[in-house]
Amino acid sequence: MVLDVDDVLDGLDQLSSQRPVAARIVATSNSDSAGAADLATVLGADMALAARVMKLANSAYFGLSGRVTSLQLAVTVVGFNTVRSVATVALAGIDDARHLPDDFWTISVHLAASGGALGPRFQATAADALSLGLLAQLGAALLHQADPDGYADLLASTGLGVERFRAEADRYGICSPQLTGEALARWHFPAAMVDALRAVHAGSEGALLRTAYEMTARLLHPQHRKVTLDRVSDGRMTEAQAPARLMAIRSDVLQLQAALGL
Repeated sequence: MVLDVDDVLDGLDQLSSQRPVAARIVATSNSDSAGAADLATVLGADMALAARVMKLANSAYFGLSGRVTSLQLAVTVVGFNTVRSVATVALAGIDDARHLPDDFWTISVHLAASGGALGPRFQATAADALSLGLLAQLGAALLHQADPDGYADLLASTGLGVERFRAEADRYGICSPQLTGEALARWHFPAAMVDALRAVHAGSEGALLRTAYEMTARLLHPQHRKVTLDRVSDGRMTEAQAPARLMAIRSDVLQLQAALGL
């Protein structure tokens, strides 16, 4: 089955038209001229999203528990990319668990925590890397919606990470993080974020996300067939560093789940 990517993304655009406030938040966060005050004003029009950003800014994850009292400060604390990612979850309709693969949010939060913990090692800020991980699975949701039975079989027969990317590309002509990248490109996300998703198969731009997937697989699936960290990270991590990183990510997952209400 070769996926018609344009058809899938057109459907996503139609869905996003039903979430005008979330669309304005994404557009404002993409504007070079917008500041935290501008983004906070738009964000304030959606109480649910505003509350989620406030809760996140006051979470233990960002280290300012109970000290962020305004939406503008919350936007500054979590960063534009994180606000944009929270809005994109609503924009894409993936906040509705009825239309998602099993364990979708469990994997997404682990990817977000892994990205945040590993980001600085890959010259990315923790907030930007967290956003990358949080949204990486959007393509999996789209594949699940386009081919429910076939994708369920694929998930059941492959391990998370490199093995699954290959199987998705063989079946659909594109793997799920790359499909996420095409969706985010349509919504004018930063080029660095789109490039990281498109390069998840190979290339230095995709090293952070590949490593985040490998760490997530090790945490969630003890029988996971490991791919060496030196290989997936393009030499930026070693196996000796894995135990401490996995312990830190596990702790961050609990904080993010509480902050995001997932």
